[in-house]
Amino acid sequence: MRSIVTGGAGFIGSHLAERLLDGGHRVTVIDNFSTGRPENLAYLAGRKGLDVVEADINERRTVAPLFEGADWVFHLAALADIVPSIERPLEYARANVDGTLSVLEAARGAGAKRFVYAASSSCYGVPDDFPTPETAPARPQYPYALTKYLGEHCVMHWHRLYGLPAVSLRLFNVFGPRSRTGGTYGAVFGVFLAQKLAGRPFTVVGDGTQTRDFTFVTDAVEALMAAAASDVTGEIMNVGSGGTVSVNRLVELLGGPVVHIPKRPGEPACTFADTAKIRKLLGWRPKVSFEDGVAVMLDNIDYWRQAPVWTTDTIADATEGWFRYLGRENR
Repeated sequence: MRSIVTGGAGFIGSHLAERLLDGGHRVTVIDNFSTGRPENLAYLAGRKGLDVVEADINERRTVAPLFEGADWVFHLAALADIVPSIERPLEYARANVDGTLSVLEAARGAGAKRFVYAASSSCYGVPDDFPTPETAPARPQYPYALTKYLGEHCVMHWHRLYGLPAVSLRLFNVFGPRSRTGGTYGAVFGVFLAQKLAGRPFTVVGDGTQTRDFTFVTDAVEALMAAAASDVTGEIMNVGSGGTVSVNRLVELLGGPVVHIPKRPGEPACTFADTAKIRKLLGWRPKVSFEDGVAVMLDNIDYWRQAPVWTTDTIADATEGWFRYLGRENR
Protein backbone atom coordinates (compact mmCIF):
# COMPACT_ATOMS: atom_id res chain seq x y z
CA MET A 1 0.00 0.00 0.00
CA ARG A 2 1.12 3.54 -0.72
CA SER A 3 -0.29 6.39 1.34
CA ILE A 4 -0.13 10.17 1.09
CA VAL A 5 -0.28 12.25 4.27
CA THR A 6 -0.63 15.98 3.72
CA GLY A 7 0.45 17.89 6.79
CA GLY A 8 2.44 14.83 7.82
CA ALA A 9 4.99 16.86 9.77
CA GLY A 10 2.27 18.20 12.03
CA PHE A 11 1.01 16.87 15.32
CA ILE A 12 -1.56 14.28 14.20
CA GLY A 13 0.05 13.80 10.79
CA SER A 14 3.38 12.68 12.22
CA HIS A 15 1.67 10.09 14.43
CA LEU A 16 -0.32 8.89 11.41
CA ALA A 17 2.83 8.60 9.28
CA GLU A 18 4.44 6.50 12.01
CA ARG A 19 1.39 4.24 12.26
CA LEU A 20 1.30 3.72 8.49
CA LEU A 21 4.99 2.84 8.36
CA ASP A 22 4.51 0.39 11.21
CA GLY A 23 1.74 -1.19 9.11
CA GLY A 24 4.09 -1.70 6.16
CA HIS A 25 2.89 1.21 4.02
CA ARG A 26 5.06 3.34 1.81
CA VAL A 27 4.34 6.87 2.98
CA THR A 28 4.75 10.19 1.22
CA VAL A 29 4.51 13.14 3.59
CA ILE A 30 3.72 16.49 1.97
CA ASP A 31 4.25 19.50 4.20
CA ASN A 32 5.35 23.10 3.67
CA PHE A 33 6.49 23.33 7.33
CA SER A 34 4.47 26.50 7.95
CA THR A 35 3.16 24.87 11.12
CA GLY A 36 4.54 21.33 10.89
CA ARG A 37 7.98 20.70 12.35
CA PRO A 38 10.82 18.66 10.81
CA GLU A 39 11.58 17.51 14.37
CA ASN A 40 8.28 15.64 14.40
CA LEU A 41 9.63 13.32 11.71
CA ALA A 42 13.28 13.25 12.75
CA TYR A 43 12.88 10.05 14.73
CA LEU A 44 11.55 8.37 11.56
CA ALA A 45 14.65 9.29 9.56
CA GLY A 46 16.01 6.29 7.74
CA ARG A 47 12.76 4.36 7.96
CA LYS A 48 12.24 2.33 4.82
CA GLY A 49 9.31 3.55 2.75
CA LEU A 50 9.18 7.15 4.00
CA ASP A 51 9.49 10.06 1.58
CA VAL A 52 9.18 13.61 2.93
CA VAL A 53 8.46 16.32 0.36
CA GLU A 54 8.51 20.00 1.28
CA ALA A 55 5.78 21.57 -0.81
CA ASP A 56 2.68 23.73 -0.58
CA ILE A 57 -0.46 21.74 -1.39
CA ASN A 58 -1.63 24.62 -3.58
CA GLU A 59 1.36 24.12 -5.89
CA ARG A 60 -0.55 21.83 -8.24
CA ARG A 61 2.27 21.14 -10.70
CA THR A 62 4.57 20.07 -7.88
CA VAL A 63 2.04 18.16 -5.82
CA ALA A 64 -0.04 16.26 -8.41
CA PRO A 65 2.76 13.91 -9.60
CA LEU A 66 3.38 12.86 -5.98
CA PHE A 67 -0.06 11.22 -5.89
CA GLU A 68 0.61 8.81 -8.76
CA GLY A 69 0.09 5.27 -7.54
CA ALA A 70 -1.37 6.35 -4.20
CA ASP A 71 -3.88 3.98 -2.60
CA TRP A 72 -4.88 6.03 0.45
CA VAL A 73 -4.85 9.83 0.80
CA PHE A 74 -5.11 11.43 4.23
CA HIS A 75 -5.65 15.17 4.06
CA LEU A 76 -4.53 16.82 7.31
CA ALA A 77 -2.69 19.89 5.99
CA ALA A 78 -4.36 23.04 7.30
CA LEU A 79 -3.83 26.28 9.15
CA ALA A 80 -5.24 26.07 12.66
CA ASP A 81 -5.98 28.34 15.67
CA ILE A 82 -8.73 30.85 16.23
CA VAL A 83 -6.97 34.19 16.62
CA PRO A 84 -4.77 34.13 13.51
CA SER A 85 -7.75 32.99 11.44
CA ILE A 86 -9.63 36.12 12.55
CA GLU A 87 -6.63 38.27 11.65
CA ARG A 88 -5.80 36.55 8.32
CA PRO A 89 -9.01 35.04 6.89
CA LEU A 90 -7.85 35.00 3.26
CA GLU A 91 -4.72 33.07 4.17
CA TYR A 92 -6.88 30.50 5.94
CA ALA A 93 -9.25 30.24 2.99
CA ARG A 94 -6.33 29.60 0.65
CA ALA A 95 -4.82 26.91 2.86
CA ASN A 96 -7.96 25.17 4.10
CA VAL A 97 -10.36 25.55 1.17
CA ASP A 98 -8.22 26.04 -1.94
CA GLY A 99 -5.67 23.59 -0.54
CA THR A 100 -8.36 20.96 -0.03
CA LEU A 101 -9.57 21.41 -3.60
CA SER A 102 -6.01 20.98 -4.85
CA VAL A 103 -5.55 17.75 -2.89
CA LEU A 104 -8.95 16.44 -3.99
CA GLU A 105 -8.08 16.97 -7.64
CA ALA A 106 -4.67 15.36 -7.21
CA ALA A 107 -6.28 12.33 -5.55
CA ARG A 108 -9.00 12.11 -8.20
CA GLY A 109 -6.48 12.38 -11.02
CA ALA A 110 -4.38 9.60 -9.49
CA GLY A 111 -7.37 7.32 -8.99
CA ALA A 112 -6.86 7.08 -5.21
CA LYS A 113 -8.82 4.24 -3.61
CA ARG A 114 -9.58 6.13 -0.38
CA PHE A 115 -9.65 9.78 0.67
CA VAL A 116 -9.87 10.61 4.37
CA TYR A 117 -10.38 14.22 5.46
CA ALA A 118 -9.49 15.41 8.95
CA ALA A 119 -12.39 17.76 9.69
CA SER A 120 -12.92 19.81 12.84
CA SER A 121 -15.58 19.65 15.53
CA SER A 122 -15.31 23.45 15.66
CA CYS A 123 -17.90 23.47 12.86
CA TYR A 124 -20.58 22.92 15.53
CA GLY A 125 -19.80 26.24 17.21
CA VAL A 126 -21.89 26.41 20.37
CA PRO A 127 -24.12 23.30 20.08
CA ASP A 128 -27.57 22.82 21.55
CA ASP A 129 -27.28 19.09 22.22
CA PHE A 130 -24.79 16.94 24.13
CA PRO A 131 -23.40 14.59 23.12
CA THR A 132 -23.43 16.36 19.76
CA PRO A 133 -24.42 14.22 16.73
CA GLU A 134 -23.26 14.74 13.16
CA THR A 135 -26.76 15.98 12.33
CA ALA A 136 -26.39 19.02 14.62
CA PRO A 137 -26.48 22.35 12.77
CA ALA A 138 -23.13 23.81 11.77
CA ARG A 139 -22.45 27.18 13.40
CA PRO A 140 -18.80 28.05 12.76
CA GLN A 141 -17.80 31.01 14.92
CA TYR A 142 -14.52 32.07 13.28
CA PRO A 143 -12.70 31.65 9.95
CA TYR A 144 -10.71 28.56 10.97
CA ALA A 145 -13.93 26.69 11.77
CA LEU A 146 -15.62 28.01 8.64
CA THR A 147 -12.79 27.09 6.28
CA LYS A 148 -12.48 23.57 7.69
CA TYR A 149 -16.25 23.15 7.29
CA LEU A 150 -16.12 24.43 3.70
CA GLY A 151 -13.29 21.99 3.04
CA GLU A 152 -15.54 19.19 4.25
CA HIS A 153 -18.27 20.34 1.87
CA CYS A 154 -15.76 20.12 -0.98
CA VAL A 155 -14.80 16.58 0.03
CA MET A 156 -18.42 15.43 0.09
CA HIS A 157 -19.10 17.17 -3.23
CA TRP A 158 -16.17 15.38 -4.88
CA HIS A 159 -17.57 12.12 -3.55
CA ARG A 160 -21.07 12.75 -4.91
CA LEU A 161 -20.09 14.25 -8.27
CA TYR A 162 -16.91 12.37 -9.17
CA GLY A 163 -17.34 9.20 -7.14
CA LEU A 164 -14.20 9.82 -5.09
CA PRO A 165 -14.35 7.28 -2.23
CA ALA A 166 -14.12 9.82 0.57
CA VAL A 167 -15.02 10.10 4.24
CA SER A 168 -14.72 12.97 6.70
CA LEU A 169 -13.85 12.63 10.38
CA ARG A 170 -14.70 15.50 12.74
CA LEU A 171 -11.98 15.36 15.37
CA PHE A 172 -12.70 16.56 18.92
CA ASN A 173 -9.94 18.19 21.02
CA VAL A 174 -7.07 15.88 20.07
CA PHE A 175 -4.11 15.92 22.47
CA GLY A 176 -0.86 14.02 22.86
CA PRO A 177 2.89 14.21 22.31
CA ARG A 178 4.11 16.53 19.54
CA SER A 179 1.10 18.82 19.69
CA ARG A 180 1.94 22.27 18.38
CA THR A 181 4.32 24.60 20.21
CA GLY A 182 4.07 27.51 17.75
CA GLY A 183 3.97 31.18 18.55
CA THR A 184 0.18 31.64 18.31
CA TYR A 185 -2.08 31.32 21.32
CA GLY A 186 -3.83 27.99 20.88
CA ALA A 187 -4.68 24.65 22.46
CA VAL A 188 -4.84 24.40 26.23
CA PHE A 189 -2.29 21.59 26.61
CA GLY A 190 0.50 23.47 24.86
CA VAL A 191 -0.24 26.58 26.90
CA PHE A 192 -0.36 24.74 30.24
CA LEU A 193 2.69 22.53 29.72
CA ALA A 194 4.91 25.48 28.81
CA GLN A 195 3.62 27.32 31.87
CA LYS A 196 4.35 24.32 34.08
CA LEU A 197 7.93 24.07 32.80
CA ALA A 198 8.45 27.77 33.45
CA GLY A 199 6.96 27.63 36.93
CA ARG A 200 4.18 30.00 35.95
CA PRO A 201 0.50 29.68 36.95
CA PHE A 202 -1.97 28.03 34.62
CA THR A 203 -4.17 30.63 32.87
CA VAL A 204 -7.63 29.11 33.30
CA VAL A 205 -10.42 30.65 31.25
CA GLY A 206 -13.44 31.59 33.37
CA ASP A 207 -14.02 29.35 36.37
CA GLY A 208 -12.54 26.26 34.72
CA THR A 209 -15.76 24.26 34.87
CA GLN A 210 -16.02 24.18 31.07
CA THR A 211 -15.57 20.66 29.73
CA ARG A 212 -13.90 19.27 26.65
CA ASP A 213 -13.98 15.95 24.82
CA PHE A 214 -10.22 15.34 25.02
CA THR A 215 -9.27 12.62 22.51
CA PHE A 216 -5.81 11.06 22.66
CA VAL A 217 -3.86 11.24 19.43
CA THR A 218 -3.36 7.49 18.97
CA ASP A 219 -7.14 7.01 19.17
CA ALA A 220 -7.62 9.70 16.51
CA VAL A 221 -5.02 7.98 14.31
CA GLU A 222 -6.75 4.61 14.67
CA ALA A 223 -10.00 6.26 13.58
CA LEU A 224 -8.27 7.62 10.46
CA MET A 225 -6.85 4.17 9.74
CA ALA A 226 -10.21 2.48 10.25
CA ALA A 227 -11.88 4.94 7.88
CA ALA A 228 -9.30 4.23 5.18
CA ALA A 229 -9.48 0.46 5.61
CA SER A 230 -13.29 0.33 5.44
CA ASP A 231 -15.68 0.26 2.51
CA VAL A 232 -17.70 3.15 3.98
CA THR A 233 -17.84 6.20 1.71
CA GLY A 234 -19.64 9.53 1.64
CA GLU A 235 -20.03 9.66 5.42
CA ILE A 236 -19.21 12.28 8.04
CA MET A 237 -18.34 10.88 11.47
CA ASN A 238 -17.39 12.30 14.86
CA VAL A 239 -14.21 11.15 16.60
CA GLY A 240 -14.25 11.69 20.36
CA SER A 241 -13.29 10.09 23.65
CA GLY A 242 -16.78 9.14 24.76
CA GLY A 243 -16.80 11.61 27.64
CA THR A 244 -15.91 15.11 28.79
CA VAL A 245 -13.39 16.45 31.31
CA SER A 246 -13.27 19.88 32.92
CA VAL A 247 -10.31 22.22 32.62
CA ASN A 248 -10.17 22.15 36.42
CA ARG A 249 -9.61 18.40 36.29
CA LEU A 250 -6.75 18.92 33.83
CA VAL A 251 -5.15 21.45 36.19
CA GLU A 252 -5.55 18.99 39.05
CA LEU A 253 -3.69 16.29 37.11
CA LEU A 254 -0.92 18.65 35.95
CA GLY A 255 -0.51 20.20 39.39
CA GLY A 256 0.28 23.87 39.90
CA PRO A 257 -1.10 27.33 40.78
CA VAL A 258 -3.89 28.95 38.79
CA VAL A 259 -4.87 32.43 37.64
CA HIS A 260 -8.20 33.08 35.98
CA ILE A 261 -8.70 35.04 32.76
CA PRO A 262 -11.98 36.32 31.27
CA LYS A 263 -14.39 33.91 29.65
CA ARG A 264 -14.27 34.26 25.87
CA PRO A 265 -17.19 34.88 23.49
CA GLY A 266 -18.11 32.19 20.99
CA GLU A 267 -16.54 29.39 23.04
CA PRO A 268 -18.79 26.48 24.03
CA ALA A 269 -19.14 25.53 27.68
CA CYS A 270 -18.89 21.90 26.59
CA THR A 271 -17.65 19.83 23.67
CA PHE A 272 -18.87 16.24 23.66
CA ALA A 273 -18.98 14.00 20.59
CA ASP A 274 -21.76 11.57 19.90
CA THR A 275 -19.67 8.68 18.55
CA ALA A 276 -22.49 6.20 17.92
CA LYS A 277 -22.11 6.51 14.15
CA ILE A 278 -18.39 5.72 13.92
CA ARG A 279 -18.78 2.89 16.43
CA LYS A 280 -21.52 1.37 14.29
CA LEU A 281 -20.01 1.94 10.83
CA LEU A 282 -16.33 1.34 11.57
CA GLY A 283 -16.31 -0.54 14.85
CA TRP A 284 -13.94 2.08 16.24
CA ARG A 285 -13.72 2.83 19.95
CA PRO A 286 -11.29 5.01 21.94
CA LYS A 287 -8.82 3.14 24.13
CA VAL A 288 -6.75 5.73 26.00
CA SER A 289 -8.24 7.30 29.12
CA PHE A 290 -7.79 10.98 29.81
CA GLU A 291 -5.67 10.28 32.88
CA ASP A 292 -3.37 7.93 30.98
CA GLY A 293 -3.06 10.46 28.16
CA VAL A 294 -2.08 13.24 30.57
CA ALA A 295 0.54 10.95 32.11
CA VAL A 296 2.07 10.44 28.66
CA MET A 297 2.12 14.20 28.11
CA LEU A 298 3.96 14.75 31.39
CA ASP A 299 6.47 12.05 30.47
CA ASN A 300 7.18 14.01 27.26
CA ILE A 301 6.97 17.50 28.74
CA ASP A 302 10.44 18.58 27.58
CA TYR A 303 9.02 18.88 24.06
CA TRP A 304 7.30 22.11 25.18
CA ARG A 305 10.44 23.70 26.63
CA GLN A 306 10.80 25.94 23.55
CA ALA A 307 7.12 26.87 23.46
CA PRO A 308 6.05 30.43 24.33
CA VAL A 309 5.10 30.96 27.96
CA TRP A 310 1.78 32.80 28.03
CA THR A 311 0.81 35.23 30.78
CA THR A 312 -2.42 37.05 31.50
CA ASP A 313 -1.07 40.16 29.77
CA THR A 314 0.24 38.43 26.64
CA ILE A 315 -2.97 36.41 26.32
CA ALA A 316 -5.03 39.59 26.59
CA ASP A 317 -2.99 41.15 23.78
CA ALA A 318 -3.16 38.02 21.62
CA THR A 319 -6.91 37.59 22.00
CA GLU A 320 -7.94 41.23 21.58
CA GLY A 321 -9.35 40.49 18.13
CA TRP A 322 -11.19 37.47 19.50
CA PHE A 323 -13.13 39.65 21.95
CA ARG A 324 -13.60 42.46 19.45
CA TYR A 325 -15.07 40.37 16.65
CA LEU A 326 -16.64 37.39 18.39
CA GLY A 327 -18.00 39.66 21.10
CA ARG A 328 -19.87 41.59 18.44
CA GLU A 329 -21.19 38.35 16.93
CA ASN A 330 -22.53 37.12 20.24
CA ARG A 331 -24.01 40.34 21.61
